[in-house]
Amino acid sequence: MNATKRRKHAASPATYAVAAAIAALAGFATVYWSLAPSDNGGRPAIAPEAPPEVASANGESGEASPLAGLNKGAMAAFLVRPKPLDVPDFTFADGEGAPKSLADLRGKVVLLNIWATWCVPCREEMPQLNALQAALGGADFEVVAVNIDKGGPDKARVFLEETGAKDLALYTDPSGKLFVTVKAVGMPTTLLISRGGKEIGRLVGPADWASPEAKRLIEAAIDAQPPKS
Repeated sequence: MNATKRRKHAASPATYAVAAAIAALAGFATVYWSLAPSDNGGRPAIAPEAPPEVASANGESGEASPLAGLNKGAMAAFLVRPKPLDVPDFTFADGEGAPKSLADLRGKVVLLNIWATWCVPCREEMPQLNALQAALGGADFEVVAVNIDKGGPDKARVFLEETGAKDLALYTDPSGKLFVTVKAVGMPTTLLISRGGKEIGRLVGPADWASPEAKRLIEAAIDAQPPKS
């Protein structure tokens, strides 16, 4: 092989560096998605090991989840829990710094969203979460968006103002323990919690929470267990 051909076939150090970087990114993506696929995906998700008749969102056995089949369109990545899961008790703080807990949310359907100011997808979906709260929020339902930034609530408060999220209450967890407690694998992570405090579904990543599909999903969760008279 002559000198000209050798120069054509020889790879420069820069070429090797670029190839290594691409390989590293590919490896990271593989690790991330290996953790997340059971809680996210491009098509309606439901746990494959579930029996055909399981507990419903109101905790009564022998019924399929009232959310079954509603995770489509904009909600295709939403994982329906065929059997409601226990959620470990967790704490966070309201805008005044007063402690709140999972027990304080009992009696209403809750869309628990975990976010941070540095999370770009969180910024993109915050107006949609606000629109969902404006449309359906009240005694039966609330979007509980908990910020996990460190250093106090001011940064989170500014973020909500910048994104126009005027209908969302300010909730924070600077300890970041909530992220671990609910076994989140990325941000944003959103859990749908029944009136009884059970997880009936979750979605990893951003979503169009202002979409008709999202509203139908939430309305089904609300209707599944009427409030006690």
